[in-house]
Amino acid sequence: MTDRLKTLRLVLWFAVLVSAGFALYAFTNRPGDPPVADGYADSVGGPFTLTAADGSTVTERDLAGKPFAIFFGFTRCPDVCPTTLARLAQLRKRMGEDGDRFEIVFVSVDPENDSPEDIGNYVALFDTPILGLTGAPDQLAQITDAYHVFYEKVPIDGGGYTIDHSASVFLMNREGRLQSIIDHHEDAETSLAKLERLVA
Repeated sequence: MTDRLKTLRLVLWFAVLVSAGFALYAFTNRPGDPPVADGYADSVGGPFTLTAADGSTVTERDLAGKPFAIFFGFTRCPDVCPTTLARLAQLRKRMGEDGDRFEIVFVSVDPENDSPEDIGNYVALFDTPILGLTGAPDQLAQITDAYHVFYEKVPIDGGGYTIDHSASVFLMNREGRLQSIIDHHEDAETSLAKLERLVA
């Protein structure tokens, strides 16, 4: 009987600790608050050299001093990329004048198919200023390593390939430090709160 009581107490204490953990997570990750730990935030971002749609060279220095939302994908993406960029465009419009206070950056991880001109034509479809970038494989490796972004070519039936890639939007503050992340499955109001905090 004593052993059973001890086991029951341990189970109850474990349940209390789990509940407390969830409560703490909910409190510290309210909409608009940074959901990232300092150690991780400090590890995201860094130097890069890429090419814009007009053929000009863009580095991290060109983004300094202004918040930006950066997303990685490819122009032939059937779902995640167009959905994410369209949502960012809509949220920016909802912010009114504050929407002009941050940059949207789209980095293609498909240099084999996405030329700078292709990317320029693609981002123009979203009816809001978006800085489209790409680069050589080693340049893309540098920036995706800096942002901890996963991407991988996946062969498809009949030839060709698609690309599996991270679907998060990284929100970088004026100092180029990660402030928050927009998840692909996040609701619009939560995302809007994070963007409003980014430009505050």
